[in-house]
Amino acid sequence: MAIIRITNLKLRSIIGINDWERKKKQRVVINIAIRFNAAKSSQSDGIGDTIDYKSITKRIIKKVTGSRYYLLEKLCQKVLDIIMEHKMVKEALVRIDKPGALRFADSVSVELSAKRR
Repeated sequence: MAIIRITNLKLRSIIGINDWERKKKQRVVINIAIRFNAAKSSQSDGIGDTIDYKSITKRIIKKVTGSRYYLLEKLCQKVLDIIMEHKMVKEALVRIDKPGALRFADSVSVELSAKRR
C-alpha cells in the first residue's frame, strides 16, 4: 500500500456561523492522506495506473473556494467525498484547519476519514 499526502493546501472559503463569516472568505488549510495500492503504477510508471492527485486537487479547490458552508464538518465531508469517488482509493483522511477561529489558539480543525469496504 502507498500513501499520497497533500500538505497544507491553503484556500479561502465562506465558512462559519457568524454574520461576518458569511460575508468574507476566510483561510482554511487542508491536509489529505490517500491510501491506495501502488503495485501496478510502481511497475508501469503510467499515470493511468495511479491516482491523479493533481486532478483531485483541482476538484477540491473548485469545491472549497465556491462553498458557503456553516460547519467545518460539512466542508470536510465534501472534500472526503471527492477523494472517495476515485475507485483506487482504499482509505482517506482529511483534516481542515481554520486558523484564528479561536482566541489564544493557532487553529481549530476537523478531521474525517473513510475506508472502502
